[in-house]
Amino acid sequence: MSKIAFMFPGQGAQYIGMAQDFYEQFEESKEVFQKATQLLGFSMEDLCFKENDQLNITEYTQVAMLTASTAILRKVESLGIAPDFTVGLSLGEYNALIASNVMTFEDAVRVVRQRGILMQNAVPVGLGAMSAVLGAKKEVIEAVCEETEGIVSIANYNCPGQIVISGEKEAVQKAGEALKEQGAKRVIPLNVSGPFHSKMLQTAGEELIKVLEGVTIHKPSVPYVANVNAKLIQEEQGIKELLGEQVSSSVRFEQSIETLLEQGVTTFIEMGPGKTLSGFVKKVNRSVNIINIEKVEDLEKLKEIVKC
Repeated sequence: MSKIAFMFPGQGAQYIGMAQDFYEQFEESKEVFQKATQLLGFSMEDLCFKENDQLNITEYTQVAMLTASTAILRKVESLGIAPDFTVGLSLGEYNALIASNVMTFEDAVRVVRQRGILMQNAVPVGLGAMSAVLGAKKEVIEAVCEETEGIVSIANYNCPGQIVISGEKEAVQKAGEALKEQGAKRVIPLNVSGPFHSKMLQTAGEELIKVLEGVTIHKPSVPYVANVNAKLIQEEQGIKELLGEQVSSSVRFEQSIETLLEQGVTTFIEMGPGKTLSGFVKKVNRSVNIINIEKVEDLEKLKEIVKC
């Protein structure tokens, strides 16, 4: 029998108008936005639907993405579609926790709001950097990062041929130059506000664990795959520590997809803005069913893959 994994994107996929059609057409989706507005004290509808300069600022981006993806999730759930596993990329791991009933949406909103603030403020603007490295083997990238003076490491193992490095600005630049010399097809500096998923954010991760102290973590109703180790998590013990560690550790998304393939997953459903994760999965395994739910009309695609 076909096994299904729900996937949720991370920061960077956001745009004005995300999930707006779900908000306008479905009560369960609208309630998600209304709940976020109530909890945060500012209008999530304005942040996501009206032109503004805040959506791309980390402390707002993360909670906006969480809300938009959850609004889509709630509609998919209302169709009677349930996952066998869940996974998310960085911030998207919190949506996976919601879908696995590890954390309530209300608690996730509060935590992610603080996570965004902590990550935004962890390193002064201009000191850190991130670059996407295309067409280089992970072993080569790992070795170059280790040999480069300063703080630089792999932030994201996205898919074969695409890895992101992060750390001190000068160290990231030096590592990028060395990687191009060693045959990387391209090294693309990313327009980000901080060196996410690097050791420079270790303090932010430690502070996040303090935020999580007041949150109830439940046993997953379905297993989810943790970013930090790409392992299936089926018990509540240790989840808070994993979330704290995730802020300054590599996101092992490629390895997470491999874990799900080993579990027999044949259908991957991405929920949220963009199609980034769907593209990553295709590069890991082209034979599986992949669907992205970003707009209301995308719900029709589910009927082709899942018996609704």
